[in-house]
Amino acid sequence: MNIFLKAAAAVLTTLFLWLSLNKSSKDFSTLLTLTVCAMVITVSASFLEPVISFLKQLQNISSLNQELFVVILKSVGICIIAEICTLVCKDAGNESMGKALQLISASVILWLSVPVFEKLLSLLDKMLGSL
Repeated sequence: MNIFLKAAAAVLTTLFLWLSLNKSSKDFSTLLTLTVCAMVITVSASFLEPVISFLKQLQNISSLNQELFVVILKSVGICIIAEICTLVCKDAGNESMGKALQLISASVILWLSVPVFEKLLSLLDKMLGSL
């Protein structure tokens, strides 16, 4: 919890710096935003390690296919990265690039999900075929 409070304090401190720099130096303020976002992602990863460990235990207990588990984790990662990049694009004044990034991230997630849909279709075929 202590690291979260430090990260929140760093974000708020940087926000005040960003507010003062945004009018005079748009490029530097965008670079500052990217740096803080990278720091937040690093801190977030340390909090997500126990969650991923728990999900792996859950996978072992439930005998979930590892391929499906990886798809879920990759999809969550893509969502988080796309959201952060979209917000940075919006801060930089180019919201349309952020929207384009959201579109491609949704397409990639659908592409990653094809094996999940195939397994679901196969399971439904087995269930309906046995009726």
